[in-house]
Amino acid sequence: MKRSTARLLLEEITKDDLQLVHELHCIPELDEFNTLGIPKDLEETKKVIQSGIDDQSNNPRSEFAWKISLKESGQVIGLAGMFPSNDRFRLAEIYYKIHPDFWGQGFATEVARELVRFGFDELKLHKVEAGVASENTRSIRVLEKIGMTKEGLRRKILPIRGEWKDNYHFAIVEDDPRDY
Repeated sequence: MKRSTARLLLEEITKDDLQLVHELHCIPELDEFNTLGIPKDLEETKKVIQSGIDDQSNNPRSEFAWKISLKESGQVIGLAGMFPSNDRFRLAEIYYKIHPDFWGQGFATEVARELVRFGFDELKLHKVEAGVASENTRSIRVLEKIGMTKEGLRRKILPIRGEWKDNYHFAIVEDDPRDY
């Protein structure tokens, strides 16, 4: 399943993307607020992406994982995903990570908007959520730009490099105002 924005193409990850995904997961700046940590080898990355690949044949889906490419050049600049609940609550959690060379250009905001749009328009969700480390000011700004509301703080819930970090819970519901 492909998604498209003005500047980006989102294509579902396949087993052929293992090396590319591994390289992205190994970038220290992308690991700063990541609970997975930097993978020790390709096999560890394979385990991380396999459930998303396996889920592609399921209906309903419980996981979507996309690589993000620039439409103009085809260069892969990041990853994004969504975990729908597939129950009466009709909600999903989203994530995104953009290569540091492409920070500050609005790509994360563009991707996050597309994930919310996909959730509401195609999956018919009631609510789209995102968790973010309380110190991750860049990602907090992205979530605010797309109209998400900070709903709460979960204290010391994120295990990041041997420390417990706080997490903000953001969400947008289907009838919240949004301009996209």
